Parts: sequence; C-alpha cells; structure tokens
Amino acid sequence: MKSCVLRSLGLYMVLAALVMIPMVVSAQVAAAAKGSSADSQYASRWDIFAGYSYLAPQGTVQIPTSSGTPIPVSYKAVNVGGLFSGAYYFNRFLGVQAEFAEHKFGTWTSNTSGSIGTLGNNDGFYTLAGGLIARHRSGNITPFVHALVNLNQVEGPAHNLPKWGPGATAGGGLDYELPWLNHHMAFRLFQADYEYMHANFGPQINPPGGRASINAARLSTGVVFHAGSIAPPVPVTLGCTVSPNSVFPGETVTLTAAGGNILPKENAIYSWSGQGVTGNGATATVATANLAPGTYTATANLKAGKAGKEGLKPWQSASCTASFTVKAFEPPTISCSVSPTTMQPGGVATVTARGVSPQNRPLTYSYATSAGSISGSGTTAQYSSAGAPTGAVGITCNVADDKGHTATASTGLNIVAPPPPPQPHTQALCSIGFGNDIKRPTRVDNEAKACLDQVALSLKQQSTAKAVIIADSNAKEKDTEAKEQKKALRNKRVVVENFAGQRAVNAKEYLVTEQGIDPSRITLMTGAGDDQTAKNYLVPAGANFAKDVQAGTPVDETTVKPEVRKALPLRHR
Repeated sequence: MKSCVLRSLGLYMVLAALVMIPMVVSAQVAAAAKGSSADSQYASRWDIFAGYSYLAPQGTVQIPTSSGTPIPVSYKAVNVGGLFSGAYYFNRFLGVQAEFAEHKFGTWTSNTSGSIGTLGNNDGFYTLAGGLIARHRSGNITPFVHALVNLNQVEGPAHNLPKWGPGATAGGGLDYELPWLNHHMAFRLFQADYEYMHANFGPQINPPGGRASINAARLSTGVVFHAGSIAPPVPVTLGCTVSPNSVFPGETVTLTAAGGNILPKENAIYSWSGQGVTGNGATATVATANLAPGTYTATANLKAGKAGKEGLKPWQSASCTASFTVKAFEPPTISCSVSPTTMQPGGVATVTARGVSPQNRPLTYSYATSAGSISGSGTTAQYSSAGAPTGAVGITCNVADDKGHTATASTGLNIVAPPPPPQPHTQALCSIGFGNDIKRPTRVDNEAKACLDQVALSLKQQSTAKAVIIADSNAKEKDTEAKEQKKALRNKRVVVENFAGQRAVNAKEYLVTEQGIDPSRITLMTGAGDDQTAKNYLVPAGANFAKDVQAGTPVDETTVKPEVRKALPLRHR
C-alpha cells in the first residue's frame, strides 16, 4: 500500500513539474522585463526540501554460493523513494547541506529454496549525507549544485542483509520561487544527482554476501520551504576607468564610471570632482591644455535608491578614483628584435627596430653588435655571424630624433655549434629456432647457419659493432636442468645440461670458426623466455644495449663449451 501511494505521489509531482516548466519560463521572462528584485530581497538563510525521489542504481554483486561459483546479481531501478534535505547558507550563494533519502524496491522475503535471486529483488537504499551547496538566484529561478559525503545503508539485490558503507553525491537542480507564504516557498522543478555507494556484505552464502560498488542516478522533485533572510543587501559598487591614461598637454581625457548592484527600479546619481574635470552622469572629460605635467586624480561618486531618497542607506553609496598623467614632450622610444634568434656559425639574421616619437619627429637609426657584423641605417639591418664564436651575441638598436633625444633597445641571439650525430641504437637481427632437431635441440642446423651468416655479414660491414646472442629454453628443458642441478648436489659426476647457454655457445662457435668473427665481439646471454630460440642483436659503436634491450643473464663460457657436431646414428632395419 505504501509503495503504491508513494509511486502515485511521485508520478503526480513529476507531471506537475512538466506542466510548470513552460509557466516558469514565461514568468522568468516577464520578471526579467520588469527588473525583478526578488533575488536580493528574499535571499533565505535556511532551505528545507521534501519530495519524491527516483533512483536508478547501476551495480552488480558477485553473490557467493555453496558450489564456489559466484552468481552476479544486478540492482534494479527504484521508483518509490523520498528525499529530505536542509541547507544553511552563509551568504546568498554558499552554504552547507544535510540530506536523508530512502529508496525501497520491495520487502524482505526469506529465501527457502536455496536458489539465490529466485524470490524477487529486495533493493533498498538509505542515505545520510552532508556537504556543501551553492546557489545563484536570478529572479524567480534558483539553480544550485552540491557535493556531499554519504553514509549509505544498502540491501539487496538478492536478499542481502542491510549493510552500511561510504559514498558520495554530486549534482544540482532548479527551484522556481512561488509567491505564497510571503515568498517563503518554492517548487523544485528537478534535482538530478550522481550517487556512489559501497557496501561489503561479507562472505556469507545464506544470507547472501558479496561486495557492491554502485553508481546511481537520482531524480527528485518536491517543495522547498525558506526560513530566515540574509542581510544586509549587497552594496552598490562603482568602478572608474580613464582613457587614455597618459596624454600630452592639450589632449582630452575621458572618464567613465560604471555602477554595479543597482536594482532595476532604483535611480542612480553620478557626480565628479578633480582639477579640470567637467561633466555629470556616468561620463566626464578633462581639459588638459592648462595642466602642468604630472599625475592627477579624478573622483566619481554614486548614490542609488528610490527617486529623491538616493544614498540614504549605507549600501546605496559608492565612490571610485581614476588617475591620469599629463606628460612632458618625450624623447623617442624604440623596440628591437632579431629573427632568427638561434643560428649556426656563418648564418645571417634580420634585425628590426621600431622607433616612435610622441611628437612625430624624424628619426634616424644605427646598430651595434658584440660579435660578428651588422649593417644598415633604416628600420632593418642585416646581421652576419661570420667569424663570431659560439654563444650569446648582444645587438643594440639606437634611434635619435632631430632634437637630439635618443633611445636604445637591446636584443640578442645565440650561435650554436652544429648538432651532434644521432645516438646509435641496438638493431634486432634474425632469430634462430632450435626446435626442428628433436634429438639435438641445441645443434646449429643449416637454417640456423643461414641466420648466422647474416649476423656475420653485418659484423663485417660494421667493423666497430658487436653482437649479442640471447638464447632461451622452454619450460620442459628448464625443469630438466633444475632436476639435474639437484642431483649434482649429491653426485658431482652428474652433468647439468644448460640448454639455453649451449645454444648461445654453439652459435658463437659457428661465427668464430666458420665466419672468422673475433670472439671478443660476441656477447652471450640467456633469457627468460619459454621457447627454443636464440635472438641476435647488432650493437653499433656508441649504442647502449642495456637501455635498448632487456638483457638476460651472461653465459659462463668456462663451464659451457661448444658441442662437437656429430651425425645421428644410422637406424637398423
């Protein structure tokens, strides 16, 4: 009965929200046109919300069973739920919030059949949460966002007993302010949240256990009650700008004042003061013809409020200042740049100078450099690094007007040595497979010789390079070797066969005896692979093999000797 009532109530509230949305939009447009002051006049201290809530959890619990094979059971959407919250605001925008939510899919039914999940789903969620909330009221619309830390009680989905666990909630919504109860009531059009919940039901089989990590979407709607108010109102503000902020005598300065936080129905009065300042309203001008060079300050004052009562309250007045400078006629200025800023010995660059005379006097240019040579007398010059050493080079640009006023600017470039040759790297050559000859799995056969001939050719073509051979053995061979090592501990006559090392030594023997490669140029290693191969690498001079390739274990060539090539005995028919 309770589920049906809550489900019906939730449906009615959702339908009401959908019906009110176009009404809210039109009301908001009308409020904006009229310049509603409700956003500052009715800022509440407390917001209490109660309403319907829908929860869509996404999560699966691996339910332990007596057979040892867990059964995955998923949570289902819960359309019967309630949400209650209270928020306390420190100011018009930021506050703290506490929240309680209840979502219940069904009721507990004991599982007597021993088959998990066959008697229905008993999903249930209780949430206690607290955290921060932020709002921004504009007219009759108040959007908000919040972030909360949860303590959740989770039950289900396969008759799991309720368990408490941690969680988190993040989301937001939209409230529409109603005129009832003297603006102390609002309708929450929607609240959309993401909710994370975690619960550990333990290893039980009956009742079911398991661990749940749930990602849930939650939608809510309902009624908000406001209590208290935030005072005083936000004071008006005033900002001053000046354009331009630096002039020569005779040029005009424009002052602009911009008031803020003025309610639409309030009147605003601006006034100005300062030497040479004239004008009323938000804009004033300064006549600088009779002002001596120096810095001057203009002051603007704002009084806001109802007509005839402007500035009576402390937050209805504001002032600001703006400074400007009347300059004496100035010498020229110059900027200097060079392109490119980096070059190799013998390179050239273009130097560009830009001189500005406040009085637009004719200008002449000259250049100097700390190394190399530079030529030119206009706004551009040519720099040559011929004969200059590597390192930083300073370049100076000079400008002079016809009144003898000068200015200097500096730039620079770097002369760098040619880049070094690229770092050589290890090259992977062909690999040898030893799995063809089952009875002699370490023997260098004709196929292996063909690969080693290529290795030898590479070594002959690069006389400073070296070769690295990394041989592997399979799991069976490793097991045989391990057993022989154990036997060798009891009997010193037992010979331990090192399959991987033998393959590497045999390959090297071929390169040395058949191809004439210096043995000092060949390094042997065993790897950790599970196969019967030997990988060959060419290491050019200057290459870092350990950095390029994951190295193996060096082969002890004092204990592993090359095998004598023997033919297999003939079979007797």
